[in-house]
Amino acid sequence: MMSIPWEIVSIFLLRLGLVALFVPFSVYYMVVDFRGAAQHAASAGVSRRVAQWMILAAILLKLVATLGVLTGVADRLSFLLLATFCVGTALIYKQFWIGDGLAFTAENANLPQLWDFLKNISLAAAFILIGFGSDAESFRQGLEEFLRSPLASSRPYDGGILR
Repeated sequence: MMSIPWEIVSIFLLRLGLVALFVPFSVYYMVVDFRGAAQHAASAGVSRRVAQWMILAAILLKLVATLGVLTGVADRLSFLLLATFCVGTALIYKQFWIGDGLAFTAENANLPQLWDFLKNISLAAAFILIGFGSDAESFRQGLEEFLRSPLASSRPYDGGILR
């Protein structure tokens, strides 16, 4: 019986931790309360029909990109899509700069929006660092490989039994 090396299990669990927010939790919410999710999307100032299409697109993106991150298939593209999604939703729904401004007081209604905005940006940065590399050389190499072949894998599970 072959055993899976702890490094491969660790990488999978870390990747799972990164995307667990999207699948199952966020997608589950969007499916179970599609009407509520569409109402929230409409708060961006779009029509009900556009909001419904936005939710359907978000569900599809989250499912496909999460699968890519977990399997390693087109994972750099998946990380890039999730990073773009995080930045986009931060800019659309976490507009802390509107209203009370940037005062750091408990009474400021925008403070939770600021923290949520920063969390989205931080998650986007983590996606890019993991997908492309966390130092200058690995980032350059990861970016070059992605530009050569956007659907290629970063081979996250190479080694151990996959060698």
